[in-house]
Amino acid sequence: MNKKYEKLFEPFTFASGATIDNRIILPPMTTNSAFENGMVTTDEHTYYKRRSAGLGVVITSCAQVREDGKFAGSLSAASDNRVESLSKLAKTIQSTGTKAILQIFHVGRMGSSSSLRGTQPVSASAVPALRDEAEIPRELPDHEVREMIEAFGEATRRAIQAGFDGVEIHGANTYLIQQFFSPHSNRRDDYWGGTLEERMNFPLAVVKSVKDAIDEYSDKPFIFGYRISPEEMEEPGITLDDTLALMERLKTTGLDYIHVSLGSVAQTSLRDKENNTPVIDIITEKFGTEIPIMGVGQVITPDDALKAMEDHDLPLVAIGRELIVEPDWIEKVKTGKEGTIRTEIRPEDREDLALPDAMWEYVESRPGWLPIVK
Repeated sequence: MNKKYEKLFEPFTFASGATIDNRIILPPMTTNSAFENGMVTTDEHTYYKRRSAGLGVVITSCAQVREDGKFAGSLSAASDNRVESLSKLAKTIQSTGTKAILQIFHVGRMGSSSSLRGTQPVSASAVPALRDEAEIPRELPDHEVREMIEAFGEATRRAIQAGFDGVEIHGANTYLIQQFFSPHSNRRDDYWGGTLEERMNFPLAVVKSVKDAIDEYSDKPFIFGYRISPEEMEEPGITLDDTLALMERLKTTGLDYIHVSLGSVAQTSLRDKENNTPVIDIITEKFGTEIPIMGVGQVITPDDALKAMEDHDLPLVAIGRELIVEPDWIEKVKTGKEGTIRTEIRPEDREDLALPDAMWEYVESRPGWLPIVK
């Protein structure tokens, strides 16, 4: 291995006491390939095993905490009868020597009645998303909000019982937790909405529910993460100042890391075009010494990963789409063959890449999402 890449492969120990072998993470990416009931398919086991070896952590695609919170092909952590299926997934990842984190979520207003078997999607308020054919969600009453919070804790218990090494709360990418934090989707005037402080109450309550479950059920160090989207384009929408205020609260809740979801690790503000400072730099400058920050977005080569760590002061770097393209990324860097890392997909690579059919179809339907050479 080229000595300059040794920093990528240094072990890292979280506040919980869990240690990972290196700083490279597979972030959660939807495979759209679970069974209709949320059980893990053979295709998903093959997909994860093909690209897990040598990584510090694999974070799974999102698993719903309630059955009214899914989309087609998502995993389920919504009932005890899914523990066995989740356990098999954890063992598949861990069999490669890598730690496994289950991401937990609720789709909220981004769901559809068709994928929910006729059930109306739910959200903080009855405000549809700004997208074609978005449905008007049902506003959750107070008692259901509290049941939802409890569901995140129960999903965490199941993750522990299934043998996962951690959970990541999906508070990003327009799903339910972000919907409660957003002034666009949350128009409530009760404890769960209104002012910025009140819009924080739901995500903070979810974090507490998960932390309580970890404290009660885990008998070993258990990694606890939170994924966040720093801004929204909607008006009104989440601003970077809103996110910094939420992170000020999150840093004291017992989290092991905060995963900042960005299209590019060097992305600047979506809302303030005059600010040329990368969003991740604003975050790490304020919180980097207080809680580990995980960066993601357009990290392709080992030089990109090293640059993300050194230029943006990141202890943890997630590589997403590139690990779809090149499952052997870690091995090639470790053996000095980084010049052979694939950056494009060719149709003849399909079997070797072990992509589930639904995922391959998605890649083909999104020109530019991944570089496919035909």
